[in-house]
Amino acid sequence: MEKLSVIVPTYNEAGNVEALVSRIDKALEGIVHDIWFIDDSTDQTPEVLQRLSEQNPGVHYEHRTGEKGLATAVIRGFEIADGDFLACMDADLQHPPEILRPMTAALRSGADLCIPSRLIPGGSDGGLNWYRKLVSGTARWMGKIALPCLRNISDPTSGLFMFRKKILEGADLAPVGWKIMVEVLAMTHYRLIVEIPYEFHDRATGESKLSKNVTLQYIQQLAGLRFRAVKHTAVLVSRWSPEFTERMVRKYL
Repeated sequence: MEKLSVIVPTYNEAGNVEALVSRIDKALEGIVHDIWFIDDSTDQTPEVLQRLSEQNPGVHYEHRTGEKGLATAVIRGFEIADGDFLACMDADLQHPPEILRPMTAALRSGADLCIPSRLIPGGSDGGLNWYRKLVSGTARWMGKIALPCLRNISDPTSGLFMFRKKILEGADLAPVGWKIMVEVLAMTHYRLIVEIPYEFHDRATGESKLSKNVTLQYIQQLAGLRFRAVKHTAVLVSRWSPEFTERMVRKYL
């Protein structure tokens, strides 16, 4: 049975990580999995992660002091996690951990990547205020103009996705900023992407990390990827309805 490793970059999320671990473990009951936190925090998050790792053998963490940034944290997680499937999600609970179960079903059904979408029937971006919806929509628009590989994907700038680790073989990942999925989509080879609906939630505790610097890094990332992206051919994007998603969960899990 394939193993799933869930990679979670953290920066000052002490109030969220305990609930996150509990909900991931419950969502993935019966599925071989572990959780890898790559932590750049300056608050009590490392102490909380240390306690969780002592209590739960499936929880691992690495606290970094010489390097920071979401993109490099996720890449580090890709390097050290040993799952056949790798998932990436935020620590702030805006990505509901329960979505990991149907994502796993999508990969077991044969998909190379599963991308939950707020923008297909059954999905919702209600966890965003009007300003963040504007920023998110602009980022999607910019990405689809710059990179052909994003054009058939409804929600390509999310930080929530799962994929087969083998697609990383030979990939030259050199991301900046926060949009690590954009980098993976541009720089790896795959045949089948499955989109499933999900509801983006309000942040439980802590503060958003959105800033002008993040926006500038995204523009820099897109500019670089226009010249670095690999050529993609014959990629199929399959969009699942909520009813079909439930059916596939029952079939493969």
